[in-house]
Amino acid sequence: MQHQARLAEQRQRAAGREQAAAARRAEQAFKAEQRATAAFHRASEAERKRLEKEAADAHVAAKQAEVEQLNADLSALYDQVDSLLEATLEVDDYVDLEALRQTAKHPPFDRSLEMPTPPPVVLLDPEEPIFQPPVTPTGLFGRKKKLAEAQAQAETEYAAARGAWEEEMEQLPGRRRQLAERHAAAETKRQEHLAQSRKVYEAECAARESEVAEHNASLDQLIAGLGYGVVDAVQEYVGIVLANSVYPEAFEVEHESEFDAATAELALRTLVPGPDRVPTIKSYKYVKASDEITPVALSQKDSKDRYAGAVHQVALRTLHEVFEADRRGLIQSISLEVGTNTINPATGHDTYIPFVAVAVPRDVFADIDLSAVVPSATLEHLGASVSKNPLGLVPANVSGVRTS
Repeated sequence: MQHQARLAEQRQRAAGREQAAAARRAEQAFKAEQRATAAFHRASEAERKRLEKEAADAHVAAKQAEVEQLNADLSALYDQVDSLLEATLEVDDYVDLEALRQTAKHPPFDRSLEMPTPPPVVLLDPEEPIFQPPVTPTGLFGRKKKLAEAQAQAETEYAAARGAWEEEMEQLPGRRRQLAERHAAAETKRQEHLAQSRKVYEAECAARESEVAEHNASLDQLIAGLGYGVVDAVQEYVGIVLANSVYPEAFEVEHESEFDAATAELALRTLVPGPDRVPTIKSYKYVKASDEITPVALSQKDSKDRYAGAVHQVALRTLHEVFEADRRGLIQSISLEVGTNTINPATGHDTYIPFVAVAVPRDVFADIDLSAVVPSATLEHLGASVSKNPLGLVPANVSGVRTS
């Protein structure tokens, strides 16, 4: 599937480069048109005629670049539809079921929850105040009185500082206890959150382990069943193979299959998009007179050939992918129908219309080199019943198709 996807991606990249180049040219032309228009409005009357012509030329160039981009997109789409068979020939369609085995992958646990709550700020004892005797006053007069006043002031200040210190010392144990209690509560809450988070994480890991174990057990059952050719296992393996087949978005297909162990035949129905899902435009062109981009329709013959060719390629591609993927040779023949679901124009009801019906033994198909065939001729060689006009929803005659 990865290889096939890479091939599809390579083709898409090649088409994408062409589309991107067309888009760049369209953008450049559009900007040139804008510049010319802006210059026209700024210009003097004498310059207007010249700038008007430049603006008109830039507009035409922008439209032509847009047409180029539309045609590049259309070409990329048709290239994908026209190479449906070629796209699978470089791919080994075998699916190694062991490669589908899974292992549980768990995201890392949030280790931040394991970090202990930071301890509270340490409240240190305030420094005990010390009485500072006043400095002996200087001067010849009133020293005794000044000293007494200074002494009284110093004692008052000391008493106030002492009182504040004693009050703070008295409150300190309570503040420390409060911080410790808050820390303990936060740590308890953290541990509870951690325990709950671990419980949820372990449950999620167990669920992932269980899911992987269930997947691998189913895979073991499929591998064992395929080894014995069990009908359900063969059908499931075919479904995996065909689900891996990468079709372009413009032409996606669906498959239904049923295996008959008694005859080793796989009955397979492939549904393709209806004719209305595939464009019938040959190209786009710019009509200068009306300033419009108009589509040019494909001829009826080209439309019929393209759609019929896609249907024929899908038939051969489906046969090839199933036979190539079945290395055990459990499927000895395939009875294939390729058709589409659509609305019956006569009744207005949903209806299935078969376009190809063919029954092919493995050994007959193995002799065909698909890299050098014309799909319609190959289907004729295989005795297929083929619609004469799939585009017109003409059904193939599916009665009487048998394995040779």
